[in-house]
Amino acid sequence: MIKLRCLVVDDESLGRKLIEENISQVPFLEHVASCKNAFEAIAVLQEKEIDLIFLDIQMPGMLGTRFLSSLENPPIVIFVTAYPQYALEGFELNVVDYLMKPVSLERFLKAAYKAQKMTKPESRVIVEGKAKKEKDTSFFVNVEYSLVKISPEKISHIEGMKDYVKIFLTGQQKPVVTKATLKSLEEKLDSRSFMRVHKSYIANLEKVDSIRNHYLHIASHAIPVSESQMSELMTRIGYDSAG
Repeated sequence: MIKLRCLVVDDESLGRKLIEENISQVPFLEHVASCKNAFEAIAVLQEKEIDLIFLDIQMPGMLGTRFLSSLENPPIVIFVTAYPQYALEGFELNVVDYLMKPVSLERFLKAAYKAQKMTKPESRVIVEGKAKKEKDTSFFVNVEYSLVKISPEKISHIEGMKDYVKIFLTGQQKPVVTKATLKSLEEKLDSRSFMRVHKSYIANLEKVDSIRNHYLHIASHAIPVSESQMSELMTRIGYDSAG
């Protein structure tokens, strides 16, 4: 059984102890370390492999929400807090669950199973006798208070609309709409396959059916290409005008 390596971050010793006890009762969870503030947690993340963080929000020095926002590639996170007003911000940060103190074991288990489902066993390989996680390119976005998993290989294109984006997926009629910027999504995608072809569009070049009159055609969609991007686009798709 693959275990999720857990980090507990809470400024209250009793809060840490209760989460540690709950972790000990779940077979697929392994307690690695506990910290009383975000700065200690940063040090742990630099030294140890962590799959799941149980994170308090109201802590001295740095709020848990700010700590999470500062992480470039954060592990899976479950908020554990006494303050319900942070729920919306938590979901915008793509946390798995939001537990209110005091946390019952039943509610804790429900959150733990959610975290387990987000970790694919096949994403781990054995390298030099140690379990390592391969880089998973999928990511989660918040859609109406739910977390929706997005697999980049299924994306045909993305359209930006001020503070929101539409993510169009192959085989799915309606796009996924989430609060984000094109820039933030562009950073999550492999630049070898995806290109910002217009100020309002990112396209998956592997899905392009044809190009005509400054438009990419992907299935029934026509995606505009800005004049400044045409030359790079031709290079990216390997088109040689002289040939």
